[in-house]
Amino acid sequence: MPEVYLRRLTRWQAEQQREAVADLYVTAYRGAAGDEFRDRTGFLQRFERHVQRDGFDMAVADASGLAGCVYGYLPKRDGRWWADYPVEVTPRAEELTASGRVFVLAELMVLPAHRRRGVATRLGELLLARHPSDLVVTGLAPERGTAAVREVLRTWGWKELPRTGDGGGREVWARGADL
Repeated sequence: MPEVYLRRLTRWQAEQQREAVADLYVTAYRGAAGDEFRDRTGFLQRFERHVQRDGFDMAVADASGLAGCVYGYLPKRDGRWWADYPVEVTPRAEELTASGRVFVLAELMVLPAHRRRGVATRLGELLLARHPSDLVVTGLAPERGTAAVREVLRTWGWKELPRTGDGGGREVWARGADL
């Protein structure tokens, strides 16, 4: 298996690589047959919005082509972004948001052939090393909420936040400040 190299992408490079990143997304998250187009289209729409956010940052793993990717951004300080997450927003979370001390990890994906080789850990560490936020938050979609993913998050020191409603089955995980 080829060696995996990590590198950061600027916002411009990320936009230039969007098609390759969308291909990576579809391959990493193979869903039901026939869902590829819908999954790819939905990802590209989200990615287009995310890449325009303040503090957008991205890192990729390359092994003769993209093997993994992680990206995130700084949420708006007004706190409205919390509406996308079915959790109780504590005064501490509001304070951290207003002071710009929160980072949203929007996506982390690794091709199946490169999993369990530390690629996801290395990508996450590279991305978050440049963002000394007090709180890092990520949402875990129901179809991605496998026991293995939850265990990886726990190993990395993340905690699942208690839900206030169904939220479409979405789980919210955080690392950093106690909420």
